[in-house]
Amino acid sequence: MTGAATLWRPPAPTPRPPVPSLLRLLWRREKDLLSLLPDLAYREMITPLGYTRRGILLVNDPVWVSRILTDHDTFPKNDLFVEALEDLVGNSMFVTSGDTWRRQRRMVDPAFSHMRINRAFEFMAAAVDDYEQRLMAQARSGETFSLDAAMSHLTADVITRTIFSVPLEGQTSHDVFEDFMRFERQVGSIDIKRLLWDKPWSPVTQPEPVRQACARIRMHLGTMLDARLQHPEYDDIAGAILEARDSDTGAPFTREELIDQLGVFFLAGHETTASSLTWAFFILSQRPDVVARIRDEVHAVAGDGPVLLEHTKRLPYVRNFFREVLRLYPPITFLPRVAGKDTEIAGRRVPRGTMLMIAPWSIHRHVTLWKDPALFDPDRFLPEREAEQVPGSYLPFGAGPRICVGAAFATIETALIIARLVRRFDFEALQPETVRPYARLTTRPAVEIMMRVRSQALETR
Repeated sequence: MTGAATLWRPPAPTPRPPVPSLLRLLWRREKDLLSLLPDLAYREMITPLGYTRRGILLVNDPVWVSRILTDHDTFPKNDLFVEALEDLVGNSMFVTSGDTWRRQRRMVDPAFSHMRINRAFEFMAAAVDDYEQRLMAQARSGETFSLDAAMSHLTADVITRTIFSVPLEGQTSHDVFEDFMRFERQVGSIDIKRLLWDKPWSPVTQPEPVRQACARIRMHLGTMLDARLQHPEYDDIAGAILEARDSDTGAPFTREELIDQLGVFFLAGHETTASSLTWAFFILSQRPDVVARIRDEVHAVAGDGPVLLEHTKRLPYVRNFFREVLRLYPPITFLPRVAGKDTEIAGRRVPRGTMLMIAPWSIHRHVTLWKDPALFDPDRFLPEREAEQVPGSYLPFGAGPRICVGAAFATIETALIIARLVRRFDFEALQPETVRPYARLTTRPAVEIMMRVRSQALETR
């Protein structure tokens, strides 16, 4: 660690040539796709990933990334990705294509309007209130805790309150976290043997532990939905989804469709945000200079009083810090698509069934697209350095028509959490040298990061 932000390289795999990358992955017997990416992935704009039965083409070129993510009739979501998620999110907008997706997106968009985000902020703040009390108790006791689990529980509480108007109970929070972890570790979309040798659209049944984990998560969502139906007076995201109607038929979502969409909100609003905040607070544990800058900015904007919604929009360094976290550790590591028909990309023949791997991870670390891409530098997002960024090279929330519907929600939520927790607490990682990223469905640490927390209030007494 150094004092200059531009000289620190956060944990990441060291890129190697294709064959050593594959051998390393097989030797570890892991499902970590980051270790499979060869050094070419960070230098070439379009390159095949080895020799596989179905063909895998890595696309880093921002122009072609935009075309692929926009034309989801020619390039639908990858079949492995859809199969991996359907037990959890059913036939939701996260996996559908064409007219079905367009209908669902039209019905869901109003739930994340500006007015709804203003209302949701109250729920976010209440969840952070409760979490601050928990951290204060851990600071007094000196208890160690899993940062991954803590951020997962906090973001699950936030999303539950904003969807259903009620906090997430302790045991349910624990169960959801454990089931999401079980789901990510064992889901079949990241089976290396399938990637290398299976034909496109080969049918697959997910492992039984994955199916059971998804069933439990959906059961919890159904239970919370049924309880919410008893309170039509609540003003929350669930209310907006319940009121949604198909513009052509006037039909609402069925109960099963509601659980499908709520599964998406949990995956996108809970799991991906938890992943990003885990990396944010790990970085903060290693960078006291960054902590100091954030504290100074929060104090200048909010003083010692509450951090309000308008304050979160006046914290440029907090915003740039988190943008850099998302660049280095994009929550969705890969945005896989598939060629639905024979086509061409940049003059290269692409047969039907070819997997098109769009990887925010490699795009965000590409040597042609970014200056010092492996280094931590929040100031790269300052307005005066805007010319350094290649258009289309930053896509932590995806791009095109399918850009994350909750991007504005997540931006405000993370600004609030970072501002409030950094103002009051110091985070200490117990074994920072062992931390390394691991790509499951989200970019997670390979092993949970254990932390200890100290309260600023306690230290000044």
